[in-house]
Amino acid sequence: MNYLIFSKRFGDLPIFSVNDVLKSNPDFDSKQLVYWQKKDYLQKIINRWYCFSDKILDERDLFFVANKIYSPSYISFESALGYYGLIPEGVYSITSATSLKTNNFKTPRGEFIYHKIKPSLMFGYNLMIVGNRNAKVAEPSKAILDFLYINSHINTLEAIEELRINRDAFKKLVIKKKLLSYLKLYGSKSLEQKINLLFKAMSYA
Repeated sequence: MNYLIFSKRFGDLPIFSVNDVLKSNPDFDSKQLVYWQKKDYLQKIINRWYCFSDKILDERDLFFVANKIYSPSYISFESALGYYGLIPEGVYSITSATSLKTNNFKTPRGEFIYHKIKPSLMFGYNLMIVGNRNAKVAEPSKAILDFLYINSHINTLEAIEELRINRDAFKKLVIKKKLLSYLKLYGSKSLEQKINLLFKAMSYA
C-alpha cells in the first residue's frame, strides 16, 4: 500500500493503531509506518498508535485519542469539568478515569493523564460524537464526584471555594438527584461530606 492510498484510507481518523491497519490490510508491512514517521508523514503518539503529522486535532479529537490509547477509560476530572465550563482555568492535559493502573503519557499531541478508580465506578459517561466516532466523557455530576474522590486534600469549604466552580453552570448542568444517586455507589463518607460542602458553596438547596 503506497502512502497516497494509505492516507485516503486512514486520513479521517484522529488516531489509528497498527492493529487497525492490519485489520484493513493483513499483508501490510508495519515497518512502513516507521519509514513514514521518519519522513514526518506520521507521528507516533505512543507505542503502536499513530496520527498524521499534518492533522489538526481539536479538543474532541484528543478526547477520542485518550479513550483509545489507554482502554478502558473515559474523560473526567479537570478535562470534563473544563469542557462543561464548570471550572475557569484552561486545562492543558487530558485527564481520564480508568480501571487500569494510574498512568501518564507525554506525547507530541499533549499529555494524557489517567487516574485509577474502582471498576465498579466506571459508569456515568456519555458518548460524544467525534466525526463518525464516539468519545466517552463523564457526565457533569460524575466528573465532579470523580474529581473530589481522588483529591483527598480538597476537604474544606475554603478548598472547594478555591476551585472557583461556575455557580450558574453548576445549577444548569448538575442534577442533584442524579449526583446523589451516583454518590451512594462510591460508599465514601468523606466524599459525602465534600458534596455537602459543595452544595453549600454553590448555594444549591
